[in-house]
Amino acid sequence: MARSTPPCSRQPDWDRLYELASAQAGHFTTAQASEAGYSGPLLHKHILAGRMRRVRRGVLRLVHFPPTEHEELVAPWLWSEQAGVFSHQTALALHELSDLLPAQLHLTLPRNWQSRRLRVPEGLVLHFADVPRRRRGWAGPVPITDPLRTLEDCALAGLSPELLRQAVRQALARGWVQRRELSKVAAALRSFGGLRG
Repeated sequence: MARSTPPCSRQPDWDRLYELASAQAGHFTTAQASEAGYSGPLLHKHILAGRMRRVRRGVLRLVHFPPTEHEELVAPWLWSEQAGVFSHQTALALHELSDLLPAQLHLTLPRNWQSRRLRVPEGLVLHFADVPRRRRGWAGPVPITDPLRTLEDCALAGLSPELLRQAVRQALARGWVQRRELSKVAAALRSFGGLRG
C-alpha cells in the first residue's frame, strides 16, 4: 500500500499569516506561509478562491491588503530571504536625494551570497557587501542604506558627477551627512572638480 503524504502538522493560522504579511505590505513567502500552517495545496486553493495572488515564484500577496508605498520593492526583498538592503541609485531615489529615476532596482546582498548560484529576478541589479545595521534605515517595509552609505556606494559605482553633487548638496542641506564624512565621495569626484565642481 502506497504511503500518503502526511498532512501539514500545524493547523492553518490566518492571524499569524496576516500579521507576517501586514509587516511586508501584504506579501509573504511560501516558507513563511508554511510556518503559519499553510501547505502548498492550501495556498493554491486560496489563490483559486481569489484571496491570494502569486507575485513571483515563492512570493504571494494577500489580494485584499491595501496598497502601500514602495510595495514594488517587497517581492525582491523577500526573494533575498530578507538579507538584502536596497542601495545605490534605488536608495538615492528613496531618500529623495536626486531627480534620478532608476530603471532597475539595486540590492546589496551579504558577501557570502556571492558564491551562490542565483536566479536573479528581472530588473534587479545585485551588489555584494556586508552592510552593518548602523548603516541602514527603512523605506516603508524594506531596508535601505543610510544617506552616507548611499552616497559612497553611488560614488564608487561611478554615478554621474552632476547627480552625485546634487545628492551631496541635498544630504548636507538636510543635515543627514557632514562634509568631513564625505572623503570617499570627494575622492571619486576629484578628477571631476571635487565636491563643488
